[in-house]
Amino acid sequence: MVKKLVIQIPCFNEAASLPVTLAALPKAVAGYDKVEVLVIDDGSSDDTAEVARMAGVDRVYRHPYNKGLAAAYVSGLEQALDMGAHTIVNTDADNQYDAGDIATITGPICDGSAFVVIGERNLEAIAHFSDIKKKIHYFGNRIIRFVSGLPVSDATSGFRALHCDIAAQVNIYSKYTYTIEMLIMLGSNRIPVVFRPVRVNPELRPSRLIRSNWQYVRKSMSIILRSLFIYRPMFMWVSVAIAFAAIALSFGVCAASHPRPWAWGGALTFTLCSVLAVFMGLVCDAVRTVRVLAEKARIQKLSAR
Repeated sequence: MVKKLVIQIPCFNEAASLPVTLAALPKAVAGYDKVEVLVIDDGSSDDTAEVARMAGVDRVYRHPYNKGLAAAYVSGLEQALDMGAHTIVNTDADNQYDAGDIATITGPICDGSAFVVIGERNLEAIAHFSDIKKKIHYFGNRIIRFVSGLPVSDATSGFRALHCDIAAQVNIYSKYTYTIEMLIMLGSNRIPVVFRPVRVNPELRPSRLIRSNWQYVRKSMSIILRSLFIYRPMFMWVSVAIAFAAIALSFGVCAASHPRPWAWGGALTFTLCSVLAVFMGLVCDAVRTVRVLAEKARIQKLSAR
């Protein structure tokens, strides 16, 4: 059986930078019989798809309109599985990551010692990262490490290698990016993740995903909270219930020592909120079970291709 590596590149208006990225990709990688390149054009308004075809990539998949990076990433995984990939590597169209390190992140998957490998950038050495941005990444890694239970050292790195069995399980709900939600999903499914140091290239253009540090923090925190409610609903809703119960208790203590209608009303209101939060946890956990079953059916469908 041919052991195939598929390198996928999500693109949006990357006609200028894509040729640089494609030219740097290796034609062969140790441990694989074949290397193929897949370009996902996320509804570009320029000639990204035509540039990819002219460069001779093995497949170009185009969204009819711009759906966002996360959707482009998932489409790439589905297309790579359809191409018969054993391992899928994702890299950026702006040539951020050194293509020479593709062998670094595929090696553990090829030899069977890992199923997910993420390239870890030396953030301190990246010249175009401001001190504030580096600090945001540092604290962000700590938060993702805590909520995912994984040894996260570079949560936002898009330089990732996945075994086909894991790629079939990835289904991202965020519209902004896939990196953080994917880690929380992997952690909730107890899928181990390995990080390997990789090199980065000089910046070709400013990031289009991160327009400001405030926007990045705000959207990342939103993704973290939403992902926790999706993948760990009981934990989140029980935490909310405990918080409401603590507030109810404080009202109850106040009412017992200084009887007032508002104090009893507060105790009753927050007690009901606590009970409702537990009920919401049960409902959301049941929804999660249905979603997991649907995802298993999707995995079987992808595996049957």
